[in-house]
Amino acid sequence: MAMLPRTLDTKLDRIREGTYRPTDFVIADAKDADMGFGRAAPGPATDEAGRLSTGFKSRADYLQAIRTMTESGLVDVMLMSASSAEALVDEGAFEANGVTPAVRLNDATDIWAMRGGAYLQGASRPFATVRPATARVSVDLGLYSVTFSNDLDHDVRSLEAYAAFRETASAVGLRHFLEVFNPAFDVGLIGARLGAFVNDCIIRSLAGVVAAERPLFLKLVYNGPEAMEELASYDPAGLVVGVLGGSKGTTRDTFELARQAERHGARIALFGRKINLAEDPLALVDLMRRVVEGDTTSADAVRTYHDRLAKAGRAAQRSLEEDLVVTDPVLAAEA
Repeated sequence: MAMLPRTLDTKLDRIREGTYRPTDFVIADAKDADMGFGRAAPGPATDEAGRLSTGFKSRADYLQAIRTMTESGLVDVMLMSASSAEALVDEGAFEANGVTPAVRLNDATDIWAMRGGAYLQGASRPFATVRPATARVSVDLGLYSVTFSNDLDHDVRSLEAYAAFRETASAVGLRHFLEVFNPAFDVGLIGARLGAFVNDCIIRSLAGVVAAERPLFLKLVYNGPEAMEELASYDPAGLVVGVLGGSKGTTRDTFELARQAERHGARIALFGRKINLAEDPLALVDLMRRVVEGDTTSADAVRTYHDRLAKAGRAAQRSLEEDLVVTDPVLAAEA
């Protein structure tokens, strides 16, 4: 079977050429949580009506969620662990659609979110379970993650590890995109100062990287409109900016984050928990696209989402009134 053209690459071409339209906005589903959360990664177990029950879903459930989203054609990228990618690529899950499979290529300590763990309280240390050469058997794209801690020794070690990764990835023909987290602990910077620090770290760190080893795009925290516009306007053709989802939040939070980030220069949304923990992930992503493309408002999209849940006999985790609230203070001012 002939592979369909990947929507990611065609959209990135238009973005870099300066012909971007909201229909070119890239959405990625991040189903790589098993690299950080362990057993809880697939999400809490639910009954047939979607009501929460005890325990967690299984790996088989997680793989089926990946298949279902991929088959829908609603996303452009499916980010997975290497073990998930191996299983699904081998069965041909990405042959009949334009979705690009990708894997998480490192699991630095600031994603080690195991129950009872204390790893997130300190500066990130570089670590990678995945070997680029073995990942390349299944995919040609992966995510590499760096967190700048405003600590000289830790940040140098992280950048040295990133340089070594780029050399290895280039040797095996593996493309990557770069994820940059905000530090999970106090580094003496808040608000706009933290956004400015992260922006400067990104630009400084990539200035010495030639085109053959540069990330395909960025994935970072939405630190407000000023920080997003500042980074997105720096080099629109060479540094495509995307936004990560963070915690689940309300459905209104999800739609507002996509809308506001796109308005201020983001061209990609890479959401994990916001999609995976939704009552109806397909409906959520469909409405995300409608919000970004200007077909509906974020508030009306929440109302439509609840209507779809009711018609499908699915239990909503929140009342409509609760789900219409913007709980993220960074988003509240512009909602």
